Amino acid sequence: MRHLLLALPFALLPVIAHAAEHHHHDHHDEHASLGSHEHGVAQLDAALEGTVLEIELRSPAINLLGFEHAANSAEDKRKVADTRAQLEQPDRLFGLSAEAGCRLDEARLESPLFAGKGHEHEHEHEHEHEQHDAGTHSDVHAHYRYDCSAPDALTGLDLQALFEAFPGTDKIQAQVIGPNGQQGKLLRAKQAQITF
Repeated sequence: MRHLLLALPFALLPVIAHAAEHHHHDHHDEHASLGSHEHGVAQLDAALEGTVLEIELRSPAINLLGFEHAANSAEDKRKVADTRAQLEQPDRLFGLSAEAGCRLDEARLESPLFAGKGHEHEHEHEHEHEQHDAGTHSDVHAHYRYDCSAPDALTGLDLQALFEAFPGTDKIQAQVIGPNGQQGKLLRAKQAQITF
């Protein structure tokens, strides 16, 4: 399954590139490739294969926390803890239908702002590279794996609750692979659904 999520951004690159042409141009658009750090924009990849659903969410920390610097004040530390708690309850964020019987098997959160909790060594170089290239920019990566007892009942994802929980997120570049093939879609709070 991991290979599906890794291949997904490349498989849908033409779809996302086309979508990128249609949004406003600013200094970020020069670097609008997948994986770029653009405030207000997150990326979500999902793959449903058999009974296994995997979801990866990548977002600039500012979209989720409202800041990107290390949490020094009590208020910042509380915000980091609250954000982490929300991300650790993904059932509320992705609108999975109860009929699909999806049970969370694994949740992994990675960010320099989470003070090493859940931070995996294989990603350390990647984060150092992001820090070096992007100055004070920090990203949050969340990976979830579900086992679904009735995957046919899982028709898609509804990210309305994610937009509500994190109002700093304006757009989500969503890419999915499911029984009906693959697709990419730019989601917003008022159009927050993508089907498998």
